[in-house]
Amino acid sequence: MKFGVLIFPGSNCDHDMVYVLKNILKQEVVELWHKDSDLQNVDAIAIPGGFSFGDYLRSGAIAKFSPIMESVIEFANNGGFVFGVCNGFQILCESGLLPGALLHNENQKFICKNVYLKADNNNSSFTAFVDKNKAIKIPIAHGEGKYFANEETLAEMRQNSQILFRYCDADGNITKDANPNGSIENIAGICNAQKNVFGMMPHPERAADITIGNTDGLFILESMIKTLLNLKK
Repeated sequence: MKFGVLIFPGSNCDHDMVYVLKNILKQEVVELWHKDSDLQNVDAIAIPGGFSFGDYLRSGAIAKFSPIMESVIEFANNGGFVFGVCNGFQILCESGLLPGALLHNENQKFICKNVYLKADNNNSSFTAFVDKNKAIKIPIAHGEGKYFANEETLAEMRQNSQILFRYCDADGNITKDANPNGSIENIAGICNAQKNVFGMMPHPERAADITIGNTDGLFILESMIKTLLNLKK
């Protein structure tokens, strides 16, 4: 598989994403600068975390106007696989490729810690091989991670299995106390109706190397790669 990792001014998780995809998961990776428009024939696009354009206005609101995003939107609309993490999730929502929006955390503070997630279903590339009964530990680092969508949108998302991950406690219980940022219905990750665009606030790439003592993020990233490889066969 050939992955393209987008880089904006202010991206700071791009090298984390490149390292995990290339060194841990043994995939081909190219870096795509925001002023470019050529996607270099990639099979999938990753939009990493960070503070694109300093998070001025709203997080991701300026990045959506970068030239590369025109190509990304066309790629996604033609069925191409795109996934965004943290700021990447915000950019995808701002670009209209994912429903809803990311708002300021409920406590109005930047939160950086490990949290627990639970897959809501196995009907997507990101969750196909993730145990729904297992709580996985993944770090978060964001100030605007409170997911919101109106009730009509949420109803459609529930019906289409677009809610992929919810915040939970270590035992897998989805509770208010386990929700770190006030996201509606404890939502931590979603996809579009066509299930080719994905976004999540927690950082699976930061939980993918045995050196740091946590590889739970590999459950998600390996599920994605296995599904994509199967689709290519």
